[in-house]
Amino acid sequence: MRKLLGLLLILLTLGANAQIETPVKWSYSFEKLSETEANVLIQVKIDKGWHLYSQFIEEGGPIPTSFKFKPSANYTLIGKVSETPKAVSAYDNNFGMQIAWHQNQATFTQKVKLKNPKTTVSGVLEFMVCNDQKCLPPSEEEFSVAIDLAQAQTDTLSANVVTDRTKTDTVEVKTPPQSTSTDSENTLWAIFIAGFLGGLAAFFMPCIYPMIPLTVSYFTKKSGSRAKGIQSALVYGLSIIFIYVALGLAITLIFGTSALNEAASSATFNLLFFALLVVFAISFLGAFEITLPSRFVNKMDEQSNKSGLLGLFFMAFTLALVSFSCTGPIIGTLLVDAVSKGAYLGPAMGMFGFSAALAIPFTLFAIFPSWLKEMPKSGGWLNTVKVSLGFLELALAFKFLSNVDLAYHWGVFDRDVFLIIWIVIFAFWGMYLLGKIKLSHDSDLPFISLPRLIFAMLVWGFTSYMIPGLWGAPLKGINAWLPPQTTQDFDLSKASAPAAEASSAKKYANLFHAPYGLDAFYDYEEGLAYAKQQNKPVLLDFTGWSCTNCRKMEASVWADPEVLKRLKGDYVLISLYVDDKTELTESEQYISKFSGKKIRTIGQKWSDFQASTFGTNSQPYYVIVDASGKQLVPAQAFNLDINNYIRFLDSGKLVSKGQ
Repeated sequence: MRKLLGLLLILLTLGANAQIETPVKWSYSFEKLSETEANVLIQVKIDKGWHLYSQFIEEGGPIPTSFKFKPSANYTLIGKVSETPKAVSAYDNNFGMQIAWHQNQATFTQKVKLKNPKTTVSGVLEFMVCNDQKCLPPSEEEFSVAIDLAQAQTDTLSANVVTDRTKTDTVEVKTPPQSTSTDSENTLWAIFIAGFLGGLAAFFMPCIYPMIPLTVSYFTKKSGSRAKGIQSALVYGLSIIFIYVALGLAITLIFGTSALNEAASSATFNLLFFALLVVFAISFLGAFEITLPSRFVNKMDEQSNKSGLLGLFFMAFTLALVSFSCTGPIIGTLLVDAVSKGAYLGPAMGMFGFSAALAIPFTLFAIFPSWLKEMPKSGGWLNTVKVSLGFLELALAFKFLSNVDLAYHWGVFDRDVFLIIWIVIFAFWGMYLLGKIKLSHDSDLPFISLPRLIFAMLVWGFTSYMIPGLWGAPLKGINAWLPPQTTQDFDLSKASAPAAEASSAKKYANLFHAPYGLDAFYDYEEGLAYAKQQNKPVLLDFTGWSCTNCRKMEASVWADPEVLKRLKGDYVLISLYVDDKTELTESEQYISKFSGKKIRTIGQKWSDFQASTFGTNSQPYYVIVDASGKQLVPAQAFNLDINNYIRFLDSGKLVSKGQ
């Protein structure tokens, strides 16, 4: 229970740590000891929630912090690098072992003896930072400290200055901060928002909406005073949040981190998700109701009659059970979406958003009971909301089926087939809203209300928006949800698009196709060999068939003319699909030194390569390396800022020229 509450506390405080981009900031200075000796001070500030590993850790864990000083006749190192304060030793969830690390800040000190009172000490430091959810790839920083014992002034340099070894001056590269949005706080907030919207939808369900006046009346009458009624409503609302978040945490604990990460690319998971969503959709469309055993519900209802806080808790529990026929499909859809994103706390965050949207109205109506008079009366419109969610869930289900189709190259649900399915679903939804279709649980519709008409217009507008996609229109608004445009059988835009320079002789060229006529490689070694011939840097694109954010990046960022110009002219593009299920040949299969697992498919090979080399398994993930595979600048993840991506590409090109 204590562990469960601890995870809940982490979830509720995540908001303060959102949008983390660069967890550590390095600065360099010196401390004068005598006329011939000084301390080189390497200081680091660490963002809240992150930790930097010590120099002194056991093998088999993360990359320790280390320092390599450039040899020079002008100074001599005295002793080894010391670190203050003393590193904290704690259990690390990422590596499953006790590890020493620093939090908040630390100072690393190297004593030097100078032969010249005015000397520059330089070198390279390597480090790795993690939080409770993930680790960033190991990074290197070049540093340089100008020591002047005569003036004894501190020189703090930017960590973004890269020394050109062939010249005496420096090349300043203003690299953009590293983004960690996928499998990160941005992903969690997206899950929270989806959960909150799902909770609002559940609030207007036939199983919940009519219960509001009864529940509020219970608080106001039984409590005896308005103040006590408000207190009871607050406890009731918090109980709702606790119950649903506990459900999300239970999913997390049952599945574990590895299973959640595999869910997004697993054919089994995606097929299961498809089947579940179809069942949920059919339930909302009125074929049957998903209910819990009445014996269990009645037992919880009996407990709710107890007085005090415990009674209020069981009252909230009873609400969750009684309303399950309406909320179950929504909860299931949210959990499916959260698990498929691979975020460790995703299910809990989704349930936090869902429960907050449910609890807030109950609490507010109890505090302001006069608002009940302004509420629309219950009626047939509640069933319309339920059926509408059924259409949405049915459309969403085919996204998961498409993921499997792409990963196994079935070629059944190509982009145009997928669009036809969605167009049909939304067209039927539009007809339903206009009263042209009547389902079993619907009441008579004597006229179309204004809200219903507006929603029907929106649905028909979206349906019309999708139709040009059958002839190759990019449909940027929903491109991330659709199969890649390269799977389109009939595409008028191909006639005007520049022809790709890709050759069918390239490895895996028959399986993968880059967008916008990009001449991409799909094998790491083959791409590096070509980059060496062309004397160009390499952009590693870790992507996946089921990666929605990868499609968003391609549609919103790569499509930009300036970005596309750099991708075509300045780089050799290597796209590595981490979820492809194509079997490797027997000679290519191997046992991973990183995970100890047998690597059998193309996707497993590139996923293992990404995790072992760059310390992350999230997509999209972009790494700029030279022809030997050495990383040149900090990597980038999901970030729709086009200017940020242009700076990223320009910085990589500049550093590659400096080397």
